Amino acid sequence: MAKCTFCGESFNNRGKMFVQTSGKVLYFCSNKCEKNMLKLKRKPRDMKWVTSKNKTEKK
Repeated sequence: MAKCTFCGESFNNRGKMFVQTSGKVLYFCSNKCEKNMLKLKRKPRDMKWVTSKNKTEKK
Protein backbone atom coordinates (compact mmCIF):
# COMPACT_ATOMS: atom_id res chain seq x y z
CA MET A 1 0.00 0.00 0.00
CA ALA A 2 1.47 3.34 -1.07
CA LYS A 3 0.80 6.84 0.21
CA CYS A 4 0.41 9.83 -2.11
CA THR A 5 3.30 12.28 -1.81
CA PHE A 6 1.01 15.28 -2.40
CA CYS A 7 -2.30 14.64 -0.64
CA GLY A 8 -1.38 11.85 1.78
CA GLU A 9 -4.12 9.45 0.64
CA SER A 10 -3.35 5.72 0.84
CA PHE A 11 -3.99 3.74 -2.33
CA ASN A 12 -3.64 0.21 -3.70
CA ASN A 13 -3.01 -0.97 -7.28
CA ARG A 14 -3.50 2.41 -8.91
CA GLY A 15 -1.67 5.68 -9.25
CA LYS A 16 1.75 6.57 -10.55
CA MET A 17 5.32 6.31 -9.35
CA PHE A 18 7.57 9.16 -10.51
CA VAL A 19 11.36 8.95 -10.11
CA GLN A 20 13.24 12.24 -10.17
CA THR A 21 16.73 12.52 -11.65
CA SER A 22 18.10 12.82 -8.10
CA GLY A 23 16.69 9.35 -7.37
CA LYS A 24 13.84 10.49 -5.11
CA VAL A 25 10.64 8.47 -5.66
CA LEU A 26 7.27 10.26 -5.64
CA TYR A 27 3.93 8.44 -5.51
CA PHE A 28 0.70 9.99 -6.80
CA CYS A 29 -2.84 8.69 -6.36
CA SER A 30 -4.23 10.68 -9.30
CA ASN A 31 -3.36 12.98 -12.18
CA LYS A 32 -4.74 15.85 -10.10
CA CYS A 33 -2.06 15.38 -7.44
CA GLU A 34 0.68 14.84 -10.01
CA LYS A 35 -0.12 18.00 -11.97
CA ASN A 36 -0.50 20.13 -8.85
CA MET A 37 2.94 19.13 -7.57
CA LEU A 38 5.05 18.77 -10.71
CA LYS A 39 3.54 21.02 -13.36
CA LEU A 40 1.88 23.74 -11.28
CA LYS A 41 4.43 23.56 -8.43
CA ARG A 42 1.83 23.97 -5.68
CA LYS A 43 2.36 23.19 -2.01
CA PRO A 44 -0.04 20.76 -0.24
CA ARG A 45 -0.54 23.19 2.66
CA ASP A 46 -2.19 25.71 0.28
CA MET A 47 -4.83 23.27 -1.00
CA LYS A 48 -8.16 22.92 0.84
CA TRP A 49 -8.78 19.35 -0.38
CA VAL A 50 -5.50 17.93 0.99
CA THR A 51 -5.66 15.97 4.27
CA SER A 52 -4.78 17.97 7.37
CA LYS A 53 -1.87 15.66 8.36
CA ASN A 54 -0.02 16.36 5.12
CA LYS A 55 -0.62 20.11 5.49
CA THR A 56 1.23 20.37 8.79
CA GLU A 57 4.08 18.06 7.81
CA LYS A 58 7.40 19.87 7.39
CA LYS A 59 9.49 18.79 4.41
